[in-house]
Amino acid sequence: MKLDDVKKLHQKKYRQSLGHFLVEGEHLVLELEKAVTNNSHWKQAQLFVTSAYESWHSPWTKQVISDRQMAQLADTKTPQGILAVVPLPTDTRSHSVEGEKVVYLHEVQDPGNLGTILRTLAWFGGMRCLLSPGSVDPYNPKVVRSSMGAIFHVPIETDVSLNTLAGRYPDIACLDIGGDALTQPDFRNHDCYLFGNEARGVPTEALARLNAHRYTIPGAAAIESLNLASAVNMAVYELNRG
Repeated sequence: MKLDDVKKLHQKKYRQSLGHFLVEGEHLVLELEKAVTNNSHWKQAQLFVTSAYESWHSPWTKQVISDRQMAQLADTKTPQGILAVVPLPTDTRSHSVEGEKVVYLHEVQDPGNLGTILRTLAWFGGMRCLLSPGSVDPYNPKVVRSSMGAIFHVPIETDVSLNTLAGRYPDIACLDIGGDALTQPDFRNHDCYLFGNEARGVPTEALARLNAHRYTIPGAAAIESLNLASAVNMAVYELNRG
């Protein structure tokens, strides 16, 4: 890919039209290299490095560029001198695995929240992430960085409408105030776990149509709600406990 096109990948419309996203920094590139062994899709990446990384051994085509050019390509203020241009995953739904648990995020907006959630799903494994229309782009550079490489290990589906969930998952759970305690054994028996927008949650009428079983994380009620990533982290831990 030409350098002028690489610069455009900071914007979602160009990531979609060019079919690639940016992976910046030594740690993320190393995680991407690890992922190649489990998923041949990641073999199609292209590497851009400054002279500091010229001797870097890589499974991909490597292009050495100047520090000035790297500064123009990178999303960070002080780039490390190494980044990869990676093809967007395609048709992730067809690679679903029997028995995997599904986390559905409705209109998640914060890149840091999504990146943290992906780290949790990757840590426990056997998890799929579905994102509703209107959610932050998972291939946004801020999400990619905050995922710390988890984005290469979690199947992600984007633009999945709430209305399609019932057709795919007959038994849906959601986190909501006033539900049953998620420490109940039944919490682990659902197919899909639904979490709402950071501020607005999930529309009440949508939950009714899905016949979602409501659960809550018991607390002291000193504050109104938990951070979305914290709530997902606790729920996923509970799914994998014992």
